[in-house]
Amino acid sequence: MREYTKIAVIFLLLMIFNSCREQKKIGIDDLRQIKKSNDPILKKILAEGRLTATTDYNSTNYFIYRGEPMGYQYELLKSFANFLGVKLELIINNDLESSFNCINDNGCDLIGLGLAITKDRNNVVDFTLPINQTRQMLVQCKPEGWRKMPTTETINAKMIRNPLNLAGKTIYIQKNSIFKNRLFNLSEEIGADINIVELDVTVEELIRMVATREIEYTISEEYIAMVNTKYYPDIDVETAISFPQNIAWAVKKEAYGLLDTINYWLENFRNTKASAYLYNKYFKNTGRINLAKRTTYAVTEGKISPYDEIIKKYSENIGWDWRLLASLICQESRFYPDTVAWSGAFGLMQLMPGTAEHYGIDSLSSPEDQIRAGVEFIAALEKQLTDKAENIEERTKFVLAAYNAGIAHIYDARRLAEKYNKNPFKWDDNVDFYILNKSKPEYYNDSVVRYGYCRGEETYSFVNEIFERFQHYKNITGG
Repeated sequence: MREYTKIAVIFLLLMIFNSCREQKKIGIDDLRQIKKSNDPILKKILAEGRLTATTDYNSTNYFIYRGEPMGYQYELLKSFANFLGVKLELIINNDLESSFNCINDNGCDLIGLGLAITKDRNNVVDFTLPINQTRQMLVQCKPEGWRKMPTTETINAKMIRNPLNLAGKTIYIQKNSIFKNRLFNLSEEIGADINIVELDVTVEELIRMVATREIEYTISEEYIAMVNTKYYPDIDVETAISFPQNIAWAVKKEAYGLLDTINYWLENFRNTKASAYLYNKYFKNTGRINLAKRTTYAVTEGKISPYDEIIKKYSENIGWDWRLLASLICQESRFYPDTVAWSGAFGLMQLMPGTAEHYGIDSLSSPEDQIRAGVEFIAALEKQLTDKAENIEERTKFVLAAYNAGIAHIYDARRLAEKYNKNPFKWDDNVDFYILNKSKPEYYNDSVVRYGYCRGEETYSFVNEIFERFQHYKNITGG
């Protein structure tokens, strides 16, 4: 009932004036007069309870750090999805053309990137209000031995500081980016050719190539360039080749309901402390230097943890996608093998001492033995649940729940589901409801319950969070 109420409230709050497109700001008085949106995209988002956005994978917008999803665009998108009261689903596109195709082919609802607003792009998408501003910056290497040079002026004398000096230079850029048009225009302005080479790689990969001196020059949005200086100290990003440009999200042409809703949220959100904190967290916080260095491990190599190869090896024993097992380990220990919980559970897999002893490990066992023992425990749970789920994914959710709460509480929740005419072999919207509520007297005192109280909210969240993180892991490793 609460879900229907929530959707109704959202429809009242998420105001769309279909006959008043010139209105740019929606105030409190307007909210009282709002009708339900006729925008099919917004209606679909609210009806399905899911916002599907495309973004790219790099050390600024979206990445995995210590096993958890992070990133400026990711957190912005998450905040907007929370405002709508829906889940966020990401589609990762590091190719800009694919991102535009994604919304125009209805594969996703919006492009959650810092897209520069240009006339050409305005012909194919509608932009939201600006998220912030950026400039296009030349990325080049500082001269060899720059740290020993006496003054900044000495360094600058060896750098390109005037775009006029790009005449005859070769600049590598991301394919299908706006940088190509800017360089063409700049070539006309300076009256000389600039050699442009487009590569089907990310901007961050091109910056890395500059840092390793594989190429001399590339172009990057200023905010991405500035972040990359924190872990490539030899690069220089001080030379602008464009005026400041607004950057924004984009939606499909004439998706007015979704567009107005995003704009309403942005107008309110960007003046909050949460917005300032988020910006500072990713672009100004000096502590991000270490974060960036650690993130490089995942961004450039597509790795999740130091134990990926071990996890791949043992996941085969239970037929799991290795990234699902990695998500379980992250949930339990954040990949710290020395972790000890208040309950006595320890290690990467957080096995209780009795269970751990049964599988031949203790607190001094190696990370590989910890994972091996955890997988053997999972296999034992699966054996007990083999014929008690509708499909493999459903069975896996029951296994994860049993791993967290113990299989006895899962049997109790199934008996409750069956008693109240729900499917005892289906997790979502069936058994999960009863495990969630097994901390309430009316359920744990029920005559069919044999094992009493369970802090079911923890188990409910445990399963959901592991599967949500699993999707993020698939995003960064492909597939």
